[in-house]
Amino acid sequence: MPELPEVEAFAQALRPFVERRTILKCRVIHPIAVRPSSGRGAKQAAAAMERHVRGQRVMAVQRFGKYLILQLAGGCLVMHFRLDGQLLWFDSRKTTGHVDVAFEMKHGTLGFVDQRHFGRVHWAASPEVIPGIAAMGVDPLSKEFTATRLTELLARSRRPLKLFLLDQDKIAGIGNIYSNEAMWHARIDPRRPASGLSTAEARKLHKAIVEVLRRALECCLHPAPDLRDANWWFQGLEKIVRVYGREGKKCRRCRAPIQRIAQGGRSTFWCAHCQK
Repeated sequence: MPELPEVEAFAQALRPFVERRTILKCRVIHPIAVRPSSGRGAKQAAAAMERHVRGQRVMAVQRFGKYLILQLAGGCLVMHFRLDGQLLWFDSRKTTGHVDVAFEMKHGTLGFVDQRHFGRVHWAASPEVIPGIAAMGVDPLSKEFTATRLTELLARSRRPLKLFLLDQDKIAGIGNIYSNEAMWHARIDPRRPASGLSTAEARKLHKAIVEVLRRALECCLHPAPDLRDANWWFQGLEKIVRVYGREGKKCRRCRAPIQRIAQGGRSTFWCAHCQK
């Protein structure tokens, strides 16, 4: 699932293709991709999107948490990739292969693609009307994400630390991979209640979160996403991963076996020997 570093890499790669360009036509090929969580059905939402987007100029490409936002002259396009969503660029107004939503421009077409149909694209008058964005917590790569801010947030939650880190209402953009990695770097047991961390531990965790995300982003940008290649995906992340997906393998720090437990329906990978 694309998390903050992957979505930020998509945003940076996409800007040269679409910023200051006009969407001549929007084609919703698979209406399920624009289906709202409530209210109108998929077909009505598709027709509304095609109407709202036609003739709109893309003013900026931004990221909010795990959301990718195309700010238009009027309104915005809000994209969430969920598990397998991605973006493709076609150098003509024709598309090939599986494309859910196509945004045609004079010099090419941007395609939103998700063959499993979990990802979503919505038009909105502003990002804040999207419930997930309206409730979103602090961005961990923003200047607002300080050690003091994290300490305050931790103190208000009795949830296990892993579930706290996955809560987008608290910190926006961290998913299963980088939450595991940050806790390993900070040497903190994922089962501990968030409010049980000391001030010193909270500061260690803050440093670990920021460093893990920045390193992952650097990896995601070298090489940068190739939006013209339908088979392209992020490479090299396995070189920086220290604990995620390594059940039974030796901890890279203390050589004890990495364990896996279930928390909130997700797998948590950790070292019981050096994460206390």
